[in-house]
Amino acid sequence: MQFLDEDIYEAVKNYLPKVSEYVKSHGGDIELLGVKDGVVYIRLSGACGGCAMSLMTTKMVVQKKLRELIHPELQVVNVDGTPENQMPKDAYTGKEEQEEELKATDKKEKASFLQKVKEKIHPNK
Repeated sequence: MQFLDEDIYEAVKNYLPKVSEYVKSHGGDIELLGVKDGVVYIRLSGACGGCAMSLMTTKMVVQKKLRELIHPELQVVNVDGTPENQMPKDAYTGKEEQEEELKATDKKEKASFLQKVKEKIHPNK
């Protein structure tokens, strides 16, 4: 696959509500955990989390739909606590971008607060 993990992550995040309709209809939910080398790592929860059919749901519902929407070679793994279904520690999780967004928001809020303080101290400036 010729896509960056970040690009696949964003695409999956975008399509996940559509893909999760079937899972939600059975009392479950899907959480996007990360992407590494074109493999998407999810967690099924709710009624689907411990279901004996979770592998079928992962492959025949989630993976099939994501392949149709994003790329035909996409692989999906349900991180279910078993050793063979673990997410690599260096998978892209989107948290880096979230942290950067939070820092930027904090800086803006601090600057706004400082501006208000300056206006109160020096109202004519």
